[in-house]
Amino acid sequence: MKLISKFFFIIVFIFFNFVIFGQDIPQHISYTRIYDFLDEMASEGIFELNSVAKPYARTFITDKLLEAEAQSQLLNNKQHKELYFFLNEFALEQERLPDSKLNIWKNELSKASFIQPAFHYRDTFLRVRITPLVGLQVTRNKNGIIIKRWYGGELQAMIGNHLSIYGSLRDISFQGSLLSRPSYLNNYAGCEYKESTAGGDFSDSRGGIKYAWNWGSFGLVKENVVWGDNYHGSNILSGRAPSFPMLMLHLKPAKWFEMQYFHGWLVSNVLDSTRYYVDNLGTKQYRMANKFMAANLFTFNPVRNFNFSVGNSIVYSESNVQAAYFIPVAFYKSLDHSLTKGLSIENQNSQIFLNFSSRNIKHLHLFTSVYIDEVDFSRFKPSNPEKNPISYKVGASLSNFPVQSLSIIGEFTRTNIINYKHSIPVLTWASNGYNLGSYLGDNSQEIYFALRFKPIRGLDFSLSWIEAKHGNEYYYLRKPSAAIGTIISQPVLGDISWSNQTLEFNAQYEIFNNAYALFNLSLSNINEYDLTSTSIAGELRKTDSNYPDFTPAFLEGKNSTITLGFSMGF
Repeated sequence: MKLISKFFFIIVFIFFNFVIFGQDIPQHISYTRIYDFLDEMASEGIFELNSVAKPYARTFITDKLLEAEAQSQLLNNKQHKELYFFLNEFALEQERLPDSKLNIWKNELSKASFIQPAFHYRDTFLRVRITPLVGLQVTRNKNGIIIKRWYGGELQAMIGNHLSIYGSLRDISFQGSLLSRPSYLNNYAGCEYKESTAGGDFSDSRGGIKYAWNWGSFGLVKENVVWGDNYHGSNILSGRAPSFPMLMLHLKPAKWFEMQYFHGWLVSNVLDSTRYYVDNLGTKQYRMANKFMAANLFTFNPVRNFNFSVGNSIVYSESNVQAAYFIPVAFYKSLDHSLTKGLSIENQNSQIFLNFSSRNIKHLHLFTSVYIDEVDFSRFKPSNPEKNPISYKVGASLSNFPVQSLSIIGEFTRTNIINYKHSIPVLTWASNGYNLGSYLGDNSQEIYFALRFKPIRGLDFSLSWIEAKHGNEYYYLRKPSAAIGTIISQPVLGDISWSNQTLEFNAQYEIFNNAYALFNLSLSNINEYDLTSTSIAGELRKTDSNYPDFTPAFLEGKNSTITLGFSMGF
């Protein structure tokens, strides 16, 4: 027994002390400029990049920037300046303090500065970065004005060689219309407002603790996650829903293989009649039903610049977490059939994901992502009117060709009927009521086209066109047995209940690290249509009391909307 104990101690000691160094603080997806730059470098062939899962770790980003620096002779002048700008942003990950101006104080171990606005500390054991977050945006059209303000701070700490702790808090307030609700078909970040007659406010708190080594990491985080290659919202995990806590595991034991896994605690927004508190007046205060999610994603890199990813997930609701769903390499639908056998409804809500990404042609990124809720191969026959609940996205991005600093992007997304829904409301593909996948939800289609031009360091212009449609709304009716077949036999986009045509110009300038100026002009025509004809069982019509509102009144109809803003932080 003593021999076994000694052996175990030696193994643990080696693992925690002699593994090659690693740190893992996620870089939030809202810092789109660094993600765009890495994508551009990968499309230029400077390095390989698996872009199916975000956020990236800051150390991973640093490694990629250093790879680009090693081949700086292949970069143009603007790319050089962008590279060294970003390397300064990720200075602590390079074991140094960043260059800055207007320093409040500076010594060998620490500095505080106004440009970039941050406090940095570095010694042989601890590296710390504290940044303020403050911003103001004003949005105006013929329907009124919206003022968005936020302030807060962000802390990042790397302790020793493997441990990372980070936290971020933003207090955000809106004066005017609220543009983000679970039923709204737009890309605004999901919020849980405290509403008032003047608008509403909410706080966004993220953070976590992670242990990392050279080929992986594990931790407890509250974060926004994106799965699926995209340039205008993923149809697998879009990151639009409010962040939720999760246990996360990332492994890359070989150059040709990478694995992502998490087990998350979602917010169901469904009351559980069996769980309640009793207040001082004897009134029952009901609690929300538990809602959990487990998901994995495996990426294979058989040849340079080509990645194929496959994964699966399950959304489940039990009184407590299920140990089987903590197995990171499991096929969860098979586990579910064993764990819930004998129930009147024998399964939770499981999904399958596929993603293909190719940068084999210089300048060009081709990608496809597929979300499969349920598949019956007989439904692929042309003679079968039933359609599988599947969502797919195909797209391409052409960078620096034929014009330097210009990118041309195109995407097509289509989602079939009841793709993200479930017959049990607590098991839908959602958290806080926000769909975890495509912002357009079920029975929808989007064409997205964009030109992005980056003439100088930090200045980004984009001109984009969106044509989006949403069809009939359906419940997922499991019984009677013919109900599902009838619903998925209806033509996808048979009736158009909502449409959006938007031409948008956006200009953004990162003046210095962590500080932005923003201008946006949007010419939009967004309409909802009154479908009142006879409906089938499970179909909602505009006249139904529970029919969702797809668009805030502020954006409905034809509008010219201008937004001006400035921020420190993202």
